[in-house]
Amino acid sequence: MWYPDPETLYSPLHASLAVAIEQAILTEKLPAGSRLPPHRKMADRLGLSVHTVSKAYDSLRKQNLIDGQVGRGSYVSGPGPHAAPQRTPLEEGFDFSTSRPIRNQEHSRRFQLSLQKLTAELTPSALQDCGFSSGHGARRAAGAKWLAACGLAAAPEQILVTNGGSHGMSVALSALTRPGDTVLSDSITHNLLVSGCSYLGLKLSGLKTDSSGILPDALEKACRTSGAKVLCLLPSLANPVPVMMPEDRRRELSRIADDHGLYIIEDDPLGPVAEDRPPPVSALVPERSVYMSALSTCLMPGLQAGYMAAPSHLLPSLTGRLLSFGGAGTPLMQELAGCWVSDGTALEIADWQRKALKSRYRIVCGVLNGIPWTGHPAALHLWLPLPDGWGSGDFLQYARQMHIAVTPDVPFLPPGTGSPGAVRISLGAVQDETRFRKGLELIAALLKLNPHSLPQLAF
Repeated sequence: MWYPDPETLYSPLHASLAVAIEQAILTEKLPAGSRLPPHRKMADRLGLSVHTVSKAYDSLRKQNLIDGQVGRGSYVSGPGPHAAPQRTPLEEGFDFSTSRPIRNQEHSRRFQLSLQKLTAELTPSALQDCGFSSGHGARRAAGAKWLAACGLAAAPEQILVTNGGSHGMSVALSALTRPGDTVLSDSITHNLLVSGCSYLGLKLSGLKTDSSGILPDALEKACRTSGAKVLCLLPSLANPVPVMMPEDRRRELSRIADDHGLYIIEDDPLGPVAEDRPPPVSALVPERSVYMSALSTCLMPGLQAGYMAAPSHLLPSLTGRLLSFGGAGTPLMQELAGCWVSDGTALEIADWQRKALKSRYRIVCGVLNGIPWTGHPAALHLWLPLPDGWGSGDFLQYARQMHIAVTPDVPFLPPGTGSPGAVRISLGAVQDETRFRKGLELIAALLKLNPHSLPQLAF
């Protein structure tokens, strides 16, 4: 039976427990129909009072995330004869929780036209077959062209075709580690890295950072003491803290990793959207790096396609894991991705995305003037440290009362990392710019309130 990590809880405990369970539901650690521990067992396991657990469960029940009946206990809502209705999205609210690129009607038009063209031109076998384990030649050549636009020179034979970022990360972690190994990352890192390491039985250790990224001294110490084999980096506007690591820091970290025989997994989800950036870390230590970039993050969420580059001695291991984790990409999406990369459409959309994000960034600078936050003109989100008195769980609940969805800090924290009291604000899910500004203004107004003066919510 699933239990949250007690080290991820913070005050108020009932709110943080509700957030932890909600995140487990959203990430499918607790799929629909899963039973939750009885109130007493949950309380004893976490060192909480039964009353605290009851308040957390009541909060989740009011959101239609869980349901319960006498004799059956509490369970995750979902399809089935005993399930409560699924919680509907904030249709009239503001979704600042979903990380996705900005889009307009032109995206849909191009997508539809490209699909019509491909289905008319491709043979049935090209559309229906699983394809090669690493992607056939044309797809790999397109991958090399895309990675060149990201600043990485790689030959087509070094390219593996993936179904996107999470697919690539799972493949790379599985190929470079064994259960029980330690993986190093930022102290606040991508939620899929946190969950992925948990699923693979890996120990994720967050390292101290500053405004430029991981501190070299922290990496040096970890290399000497942790026995880690892999360092995961998102040096170009990481999720959730959008920092552009400068070149000198990239060189220093790559040197330390090379000195200690550490492999680097570099995730670059924004690709060419970020202009004038330093070279990828993988370009500095190519024989010890696996580099990946996904088109769904920077172009279009439905375009589940990505490319991975690796040195020749790692390709057999990566290829084997690629097959185990879903093969070399969905053929139709890979054909579409390759077509867009080859004819220039991908870079045109990336250029449009860059301009749209700059416009959102200007709005953020105006609305959140005087409020501390971390962002970048090419980032898909911003990191918002909360004022004294606010916890991320409290802020999440009060924002929800205003029909605003944000993401708390908990999913981005490696095990054992205390909550910094922050939330991630995504800039792309609210497509209309006027509504985006209005939602951001409501967030700014909430931040200026004293949480202790607000009415107590009934969780």
